[in-house]
Amino acid sequence: MSAQQQGSGQVSPHGGKPRGQAAEKPATALDRPAWLPAEWGPTAARLLAEWGPTAARLLLGLVLAWFGYHELVQPALWTGYVPVVSATSTVATLAVLAHGWLLLVLAAALILGAAIRLAAGIAALLLLEIVISLAATGGLSDLTMRDVGVLGLAVVLASGTRQRLALTT
Repeated sequence: MSAQQQGSGQVSPHGGKPRGQAAEKPATALDRPAWLPAEWGPTAARLLAEWGPTAARLLLGLVLAWFGYHELVQPALWTGYVPVVSATSTVATLAVLAHGWLLLVLAAALILGAAIRLAAGIAALLLLEIVISLAATGGLSDLTMRDVGVLGLAVVLASGTRQRLALTT
């Protein structure tokens, strides 16, 4: 027994701690990611684990909102990315406008925390289509690889359930 336990005479059956003191819970992988510096402590690790998915969701929502807005404001700049049809056709312009609205709706759902997994899943499918189209027309460019990263973020959010500030997952 430690000197403190001997002096108080009160020993808890839970790990030898004196009564009135909470037993420390064992650290888990969620409590301390391997990349987290040791000096950050368990509180920072817990905050990262709790709020990281929420930050990812909000950031993905901002990216989708950014591109959706720009597709709606200047669709002519985006019609060249529509596969199979001429960039100057009305069909290409309508496709870009529909795509822009879809991006804004998904962004709003993610930012507001409504149907997060559904919105992230639809965003992942949409981003997969974009990545395939970019890779087929331009190869593995920096633009394609950027969208691969955003696709990965959408996939992770579609598969997760732990969220803060969410209406529904």
